[in-house]
Amino acid sequence: MIESPQPQKHFGSARKRFLQSAIESFLEVEFPRTFGPVIRQKAAEKIVDLVNQQLPDKDHLRPGQCVWNAVATTSRPNSPNRQLVPVILTLVDSSDTEQLASGTPMSVIAQQSIARMCREAFEQGALLSMRDIGLLVWRNNSGISTIRKKWETNQQTSLPHVGSIQDFGTCITHKTIIIRKVVYEGKDPRRAADETKHSQRAVDRYLKDFYRVRTCYEHMPDVDFITRTTGLSKYLVNQYISIIKENEKTATKTA
Repeated sequence: MIESPQPQKHFGSARKRFLQSAIESFLEVEFPRTFGPVIRQKAAEKIVDLVNQQLPDKDHLRPGQCVWNAVATTSRPNSPNRQLVPVILTLVDSSDTEQLASGTPMSVIAQQSIARMCREAFEQGALLSMRDIGLLVWRNNSGISTIRKKWETNQQTSLPHVGSIQDFGTCITHKTIIIRKVVYEGKDPRRAADETKHSQRAVDRYLKDFYRVRTCYEHMPDVDFITRTTGLSKYLVNQYISIIKENEKTATKTA
């Protein structure tokens, strides 16, 4: 029997202290007839990569921050191949406490916090849903949506989140803001896309559908007629009609 070299005898087992070797050993013991040594090694490498992605270095986290898995901007929440991205979110920071100490209402700081988290996730290649934020702060989705909409109304812009960027869920705030900026305020669609953090393609689609619905609505304000004529869903038609009515009411008051 050939004796192992001294360094191998002395240090060979040390590698078992690390995660990849521990996973390889686990696969070897629990699935002895399923994985060969090469497959065990490759599988262990992939698992370690996944763990590293899910657990960012704690040195990068500050007090008041957390790690959360959010839907990637390149994926959709209802996709069978949905991709999740671990993002670092700031639930509370020193500026929040300073504002509280100076008398700023907590409701205002809550709006700022939700806006901050939406933007942080977007900058890291992901989108939060209101359910995500609701879970993080133990609040109902609808309550978070109400707070977010107040911020968007006050700032006259929309935040990047699943509902606004991917047109997913029941959110119509982004459509309202984009259409108001372009149709009723006369802004360039490219500027509206930039201000609302939407793609030009998305803005063009909203505008195209809005003009089609408005033309039909002016001819015959009947939802079924507009749905048949445009080919849009009744839900979308009702969204655009709500936008038309709201802006007409605003224009009348102004006049």
